[in-house]
Amino acid sequence: MKFNYDLKTDSLYIDLSEKTSVESEEIAPGVVADFDAEGNIVGLDIEHASKTVNIHHIETKDLPFGDIALSA
Repeated sequence: MKFNYDLKTDSLYIDLSEKTSVESEEIAPGVVADFDAEGNIVGLDIEHASKTVNIHHIETKDLPFGDIALSA
């Protein structure tokens, strides 16, 4: 999983898979889900990310490698 933030567009893309996106659908205002050829979600694009999510703090829970918290 990769988190990609674009400062110029204030968008956060969460890459959930290495598969290619073939279809996109807005699932909420400013949130677009990308899907592969089999209909599986491969990524999420969040517009105006700094206004809707805390982009300065990332925290994981119960992942196989343990819990971590990162803050800018």
